[in-house]
Amino acid sequence: MFTKNKYLNKNTAFKLIAYAVVIGMFWLKMNYIQSNIFTLNVENANEASILAFNPLSSIFLIFGIGILLGGRRGMLVSYILGSLLLYVNILFYREYNDFITIPMLNQVANLAGMGGSIQTILEFSDILLFVDVLIAAFLLFYLKPQRLTSFTPKRREGIILAIIAIPLFMVNLQWAEQERTDLLERTFDRNMLVKYIGLINYHVYDAVLQGKTEMKKTLADSNELVPVINYMNENKQEDSDRLEGVAEGKNVILLSLESTQTFVVDNKLHGEELTPYFNDLKEEGIYFDNFYHQVKQGRTSDSEFLLANSMYPLNRGAVFFTHSGNEYEGLPSLLSENGYFTNVMHANDKTFWNRNVMYDSLGYDEFFSKEDYEVTPEKSHGWGYLDEYFFSDSLDKMKEMDKPFYSKMITLTNHYPFSLPEEEKFIEEGETSSGTLNRYFQTIRYQDEALKQFVEEFKQSELYDNTILVIYGDHFGISENHQEAMGEYLGKEINDYEQFQLQRVPMLIYGKSIEAEKNHTVGGQVDLRPTLTNLLGIEDSNPVQFGHDLLDKDRRELMITRDGDFASDEYVGIQGVCYDRETGEEVEADSCEPGFEAAQEELSVSDSVIYGDLLRYLDETEMVDTKGKQNKEE
Repeated sequence: MFTKNKYLNKNTAFKLIAYAVVIGMFWLKMNYIQSNIFTLNVENANEASILAFNPLSSIFLIFGIGILLGGRRGMLVSYILGSLLLYVNILFYREYNDFITIPMLNQVANLAGMGGSIQTILEFSDILLFVDVLIAAFLLFYLKPQRLTSFTPKRREGIILAIIAIPLFMVNLQWAEQERTDLLERTFDRNMLVKYIGLINYHVYDAVLQGKTEMKKTLADSNELVPVINYMNENKQEDSDRLEGVAEGKNVILLSLESTQTFVVDNKLHGEELTPYFNDLKEEGIYFDNFYHQVKQGRTSDSEFLLANSMYPLNRGAVFFTHSGNEYEGLPSLLSENGYFTNVMHANDKTFWNRNVMYDSLGYDEFFSKEDYEVTPEKSHGWGYLDEYFFSDSLDKMKEMDKPFYSKMITLTNHYPFSLPEEEKFIEEGETSSGTLNRYFQTIRYQDEALKQFVEEFKQSELYDNTILVIYGDHFGISENHQEAMGEYLGKEINDYEQFQLQRVPMLIYGKSIEAEKNHTVGGQVDLRPTLTNLLGIEDSNPVQFGHDLLDKDRRELMITRDGDFASDEYVGIQGVCYDRETGEEVEADSCEPGFEAAQEELSVSDSVIYGDLLRYLDETEMVDTKGKQNKEE
């Protein structure tokens, strides 16, 4: 009896040691990843302590569940799945400087077209991130002290570990709330959430948010649209008559330039202009030099959503995937009702970003996708069809279209990882510490040359006299992960203010009837729709639009980002810090309070429309005007 108890005690001690080692390894792994791979901007010793502590509750939880469900095997499965979750976030963070959300998992179909991008963000040293998995397997299944009974975790031990996770998380949350109040309300700032509650806890919280989101549409009714309409009425501006109808009845070619930022315009590398053609072209049209992208995780698809609806994309996932079945009052549908043949031209797979479904919801008449172009290996590189061939083929299609038409073109070549065939490189690589930025200069220069070919051919065609061309950048190409290299190129430190300014993208309206001007108004992609309808002289009866005509001299100059930051004619507000927009110097925080409040309210209203699919109730909603009188919409 004594001998048996001795062995049992040894076995118990071995299990405790095994638990401690396995938990300790995973804790060290999470600490290394959160502290060294992710850029979480730890500002003081207290935040560093929180960052070190926050993995514990999630580790106890996942290992407790693993033991409860499968003993040793369950514990190892938890270790493997936890490691894979961490690594997938690492890959995602390297490219997007963001963390995965549950809605993003719906976009797994996109991975088929991202082969080149994924290969670029993989690193050989990543193998070292899985060495601990082998150690855990060896410890749990093969390391047995002589004469010891087998290491068999009991289910009650799993329950105990899972229960311990609860007070650990409560301590973590209370500690974090002391440093950052209302932490869980700041769902737009995933970096902050991960810094304070840890990556795995963030994913658990994200799952809770997703459940609440799914319920919103199920429980929504027409009454929820009333405060939305009231908000729109209270913030409505009088329609501008400046350039109203100047392009009435004309064709519209809207050109979305992939990953194109304003910093390349009028800038040089090795003494050569990066965008020589666009630099000249912008002098012949209306060029907006304070125009920002407003996308989030949906990237190009988010910019399309902003254009079509004058509403903000979501903070989690891409609307094109998560809410493609909603009812929308899309710009394409409006233009179709006014006699336009509306179409999209993009030489990629129809299903990428779920475009084949979402375009129907927005009201496009036709989608010219990869299958409609003569895509051959000789004409392709990286993400697919090279821009020069895409431009040429698309212009041929437009020449044969019913008139008037509205064609939205989406380019491909200037896409991460920014690679080109040798014969298409018009400039030498950059010489910064970032290979991504160095290659980006070359694809930008190539894109400019392809644009020159397109516009010059367009000017010689019969379309020129009766068409306006709108060119804008869809989103950033160089993320904040490359701040050091950007600083080397631009010759200045890239702080938060400078990083914010780098989110400006080119915006140009060009055509025979358009007089040249340089417009300094502060605006963003949400303003594109009302600007276009004004130029075309089309009455837009959709009451739920957040943009304002960029050409209106009395417009509200407030550009709101999906993160809740903003730029106005006077200030830039970034994560609670206020800057003078012209100088970039920090000013009193109170100066930006109205801007932050307006941003949060506007984003909240826009989100309620999308999550609740509220536009389906537009025809039956009673509206209250700014004087409080009810009007039944006819």
